[in-house]
Amino acid sequence: MTATPAIDGWFTTGPDPALVGTRCTTCGTVFFPRKAGFCSNPACAGDEFEDAELSRRGTIWSYTDAQYQPPAPYIPSSDPYVPFALAAVELAEGLVVLGQVAQGYGVADLRVGAEAELVVETLYTDETGDRTIWRWKPVTEMGEESEQ
Repeated sequence: MTATPAIDGWFTTGPDPALVGTRCTTCGTVFFPRKAGFCSNPACAGDEFEDAELSRRGTIWSYTDAQYQPPAPYIPSSDPYVPFALAAVELAEGLVVLGQVAQGYGVADLRVGAEAELVVETLYTDETGDRTIWRWKPVTEMGEESEQ
């Protein structure tokens, strides 16, 4: 069995995973998820984009927990449902990206203004193997990953 991203093309895997967005070649505006068609920047008439790996670390802008199971197509990782934390992380590119918080961490481990790092973890397993997704993992003030 192999590990495959649950959403193809949205993030890289390996020791230094990153989200993959697009950058308008006319104005430089960055989008996530990837964009095609026309630039959403109202001051730009660009319609060509290039792939752009986004920053792996950012600042927690906001956070919450999902006390109730989301509707389909959400696939619960356990039965019964176990609540999980979500973090909105602001990246250097000026984007705020929402994602689940890494396994073993909850809202008690998060604070606005703290640093978080992108990690890739298993979302679920099917007949072909693990399906992976990006998540945000809190890091300590010294730049070391939080102990959990």
